[in-house]
Amino acid sequence: MKIINKFFPHALAILGFVFVSVLYFYPVLQGKQIFQSDIVQYTGMAKEQNDFRATDHIEPYWTNSAFGGMPTYQLGAKYPHDYIGALDDALRFLPRPADYLFLYFLGFYGLMLVLKVDPLKAFFGALAFGLSTYLIIILGVGHNAKAHAIAYMPLVIAGFILVFQKKYILGGLITLFATALEINANHFQMTYYLLIFLLILSVYFIYHQIKEKEYKSLLYSFGTLAIAGIFALGANATNLLATAEYADFSTRGKSELSFNPDGSKNSNSSALTHDYITEYSYGITESFNLIAPRLFGGSNNEAVGRNSNMFEFMIGQGVPEDQAVDFVSGMPTYWGDQPIVAAPAYIGVVVFFFGILALFIDKRKIKYVFLSGAVVALILSWGKNFPLLTDFFIDYVPMYNKFRAVSSIQVILELCFPVLAIMGLQSFFQLDKKLQWKALYETSILGLGIIVILFVSKSMFSFSGGNDAYFQQTYGPDFVNALKQDRMSLYSADLLRSGFFILVTAGVLWMAIKDRFAQNTAIIIVGLLMVSDLFFVDKNYVSGKDFVSGREVEVPFQESPSDVEILKDTSHYRVFEVSGNLSSARASYFHKSIGGYSAVKPRRMQQLFDYQIANNNMEILNMLDVKYVIQTNKEGKEFPTSNPNANGNAWFVSQVQLVNSADEEMKALDSLDSKNVAVVNSKDFEIKNTAFAKDSSASITLENYKPNYLKYVSNNSKEGLAVFSEMYYGKGWNAYIDGKSVSHIRVDYVLRGLQIPAGKHTIEFKFEPQVVKTGSTITLISSLGMLFLLIGGIYFERKKKI
Repeated sequence: MKIINKFFPHALAILGFVFVSVLYFYPVLQGKQIFQSDIVQYTGMAKEQNDFRATDHIEPYWTNSAFGGMPTYQLGAKYPHDYIGALDDALRFLPRPADYLFLYFLGFYGLMLVLKVDPLKAFFGALAFGLSTYLIIILGVGHNAKAHAIAYMPLVIAGFILVFQKKYILGGLITLFATALEINANHFQMTYYLLIFLLILSVYFIYHQIKEKEYKSLLYSFGTLAIAGIFALGANATNLLATAEYADFSTRGKSELSFNPDGSKNSNSSALTHDYITEYSYGITESFNLIAPRLFGGSNNEAVGRNSNMFEFMIGQGVPEDQAVDFVSGMPTYWGDQPIVAAPAYIGVVVFFFGILALFIDKRKIKYVFLSGAVVALILSWGKNFPLLTDFFIDYVPMYNKFRAVSSIQVILELCFPVLAIMGLQSFFQLDKKLQWKALYETSILGLGIIVILFVSKSMFSFSGGNDAYFQQTYGPDFVNALKQDRMSLYSADLLRSGFFILVTAGVLWMAIKDRFAQNTAIIIVGLLMVSDLFFVDKNYVSGKDFVSGREVEVPFQESPSDVEILKDTSHYRVFEVSGNLSSARASYFHKSIGGYSAVKPRRMQQLFDYQIANNNMEILNMLDVKYVIQTNKEGKEFPTSNPNANGNAWFVSQVQLVNSADEEMKALDSLDSKNVAVVNSKDFEIKNTAFAKDSSASITLENYKPNYLKYVSNNSKEGLAVFSEMYYGKGWNAYIDGKSVSHIRVDYVLRGLQIPAGKHTIEFKFEPQVVKTGSTITLISSLGMLFLLIGGIYFERKKKI
């Protein structure tokens, strides 16, 4: 009975999380799925991989449907012995995206319990964390991997805290499995930001243990965390090793080119350019969005309603009322520093109120860790608006320059403030009435004071957005004036809204001090205020209207007339969709495309586009075997164009042009006769013969195609150099002539080249990535080690209690 009583509140909380998760995304109960723009693009990219997996029941680890060809390591490849992935699947038993929301709640609840918060307060804290607006909006647009990684952050932190509190077995096991799950989520940017916070947390505990001369405990803590980290990394070894291997091949790797597409010198020393990294930088004053959601206009697609200035403007222009209503349902009211914003990063003004309260009254020094984490995250999110710190991190902090959209580090703030809020709520009810009055007064004055200052400062802002010049040119100055008036209205309305929530929250606490409310009643009321504040803001951006039938998600692209026409050709070729501009996966869903959608696209393919294809070098399309180009006419109607000069799947050349650098390779493509000449970088590949007698009757034909296997038959009376219109990737693709392994080289900057003896031969290319074999072995050993540690940990914990 004691065990039931002990676990009943937690079971009730978990059931509550299930209920709220499904309630928020209630259309999942009708079999509907949320339409996520990024997942739509992923579906296009992964179509060939998924189809092959379904028919051949093995992993290809390579797809030719995107960017001319690339590994599927970042496209949902499934690896052997991924037992951590199986555990994750078990935890995410709800329909998507309710599963991620449930994980948000569950992970934060665990952290709260470690911080000795009772189940009721922990429950509301978890809801407040999970309903933070940014965490909801990333589910709306399809940043599933990001949401996945964020969800496990609190549990990793909980494990670290327990370890440093000398609970080595429990803390070590939680750290072990939470870290393994965190890495398995496969969003290394979020994991990297978590590491920044863990560094702050570790410094805090190290300082205190050194101060208390607890060197032995510190050594045990380091040892426990090291073992947990090693096994967690090992359990994800295949993905980590494969990703690390591919990184240099992708746009995250450093460019070998010393000049830019316009001919200017490339002086960038980072994998990504400074401007690209900081493109999404949070405005300094925009940070007040954290406590008033639409202070800076909300989003680029904000509903302003019938009572808006824009609605009056449209009616005044003679627009029918129903059209005006539709028009004002998505206005570009956002006027902050970022290019595009889908929703404000709102943490909740009630959460903010209690977070400030914690700073006044909570006696636990660990509150300064969460405050420091929030402050560091906020300042780093300013990016180019605070170059002093940002430039230092980009230039000197390892791997920081591998990630873009620095504003997303605010996820750490969005984790830290709910922690502070629940610490504040808990501490408030542990004070005597005199101290409660003092704390409530100080926090209310500070919170309302910020609201008043922002009101007074309204006249200091221009309310001008980055695209207003375009709007003025297109729609006229009256349109822009109406837009600015609506921005001002949103600014004032949301400040009043936040002020109202502060007053009501303070009022509830005042009633509790006066004994008008029982303690639990007051906690439930302020908890509901905290959650409802976020819930109704979130619903403006992600709601039931974003759900569609399951088929629309599973089959997001419909064949266009161009696709139908092209698919009549059943041979093997590539397609270039001009409007996609190498940034759309629509064509990848139906064809082998040279475009796609990925944050880690192949670097050399992107460079081919920037330096050659964008300059209308048709010879590059020829060598990539682009047989069809989908274009759009002036009326916006697309049509396919056949390219009769496409080189085909493979061909023999008569000459090799040797160059000594990547620069020379790229420049040689400017005037390359790809059907007769192959460009080889002698610095990277050795080739003795530069002239080949090209037999006019020589042929090389693709006989068998699979994403990970290509079989050709060649016939040539003389030794020849064949070029294959396939992307060169030396760390996985192996070449065979008549069953015998031979080496192949990179030619024409991106393609494969192979010297073939005279006569008739069978040539095979097999994708056999050693990294998968090596990683899988490490993963298996590490997973077994984790199992033994779990069994041993349970045994010793039970033994201690006897």
